[in-house]
Amino acid sequence: MRLVRRVTAAWRFLMRPRVFDTALVIVLAGGACAGMISVLLQDHLDVAMGAALFMITSFPLLVRRSRPVHVAAVVITLDILGIGFGVVTANSLPGAIALYSVGRYTPGRTAALTAGVAALAYGAASQPAAPGPGALVPAVVYVLVFVGLGQFVRARAELRERERRETADNAVRAERRRIARELHDVVAHHLSVINALVGGARATLPPGHEVTREALSGAEGTARQALAEMRQLLYVLRADDGGDADASTGVGAARLSALIKEAMTAGLPTSLTVTGEVAPLPTAVDHAVYRIVQEALTNTRRHASGARASVLLTYRESAVEVEVVDDGVAVPPGGTPGFGLNGMAERVALCGGELRTGPRPDGGFRVHALIPLEQS
Repeated sequence: MRLVRRVTAAWRFLMRPRVFDTALVIVLAGGACAGMISVLLQDHLDVAMGAALFMITSFPLLVRRSRPVHVAAVVITLDILGIGFGVVTANSLPGAIALYSVGRYTPGRTAALTAGVAALAYGAASQPAAPGPGALVPAVVYVLVFVGLGQFVRARAELRERERRETADNAVRAERRRIARELHDVVAHHLSVINALVGGARATLPPGHEVTREALSGAEGTARQALAEMRQLLYVLRADDGGDADASTGVGAARLSALIKEAMTAGLPTSLTVTGEVAPLPTAVDHAVYRIVQEALTNTRRHASGARASVLLTYRESAVEVEVVDDGVAVPPGGTPGFGLNGMAERVALCGGELRTGPRPDGGFRVHALIPLEQS
């Protein structure tokens, strides 16, 4: 196990970008230098010049990640000079690595432009040895293979990074929802109990305890205020980053008539009935009412084709009641609720209300929510 850990640590160290590029240049330049010395001892000057050129073209690869286009320009120029002076007869390995780096570390448009210029340059350099248009074919294939390989690896890396970010974002949103549910289940419950106990104690005080009565009344008001502020905070925690339009002023009970018109335009006959004295609703409740109706009508259109729907919004003194029913085919009981119903339940719970959903005895589906309003 110790050997495996050491090998793993050494591999991770070697895979660091700067360490890897340095090792790559050392291997390429060192091999070329050793070859140059060997052929010089045998008086092969032309081969030694080719090895020297190979060694020189290896050094720009040290910055191939940060300046891929510049590195490719230098390496390709040295390759073309070597072919022109007869020092080498083929494209070099450093040239292939430089072209791969262009594809790997530059956007598609820049990589395509660089590849086109490189193919023309290599094709022009090959003309004296192989005149005619056919000289361009090997150059184009050589350039496209390595630039295309780099672009493929770049696309795979970007896809993995995008998936990693989405996974992290989903985990953050799930954790925020979990925290919101835990806070509501624990803190909201105890605050509600405290509020009820203080209110009961204040109501049962005998005459002559005005100071105590005022203190209990103040405590009761503070508990109600804390409960309302906590629910508003939980609503913020529950909202997805940038994906919830509830923050806009165009979402709320006042826009239900427009929502009904949209549903009718989409082919769902819908009616809206509002009873009670219309009054401004708290922000979280206002948004919850709109989203409940929106999701219920969406489910009707999706699962009960040809049905009719009706929406009833009732304003009470201490609560608001919303009911959405349709006359479509009843859903068989025992099914698993979808994300829409779960989302409605969470919204209503964060507002301290109660949600009931299910098939109607005479056919169709019913969504009913009763949400209390905090009284000052």
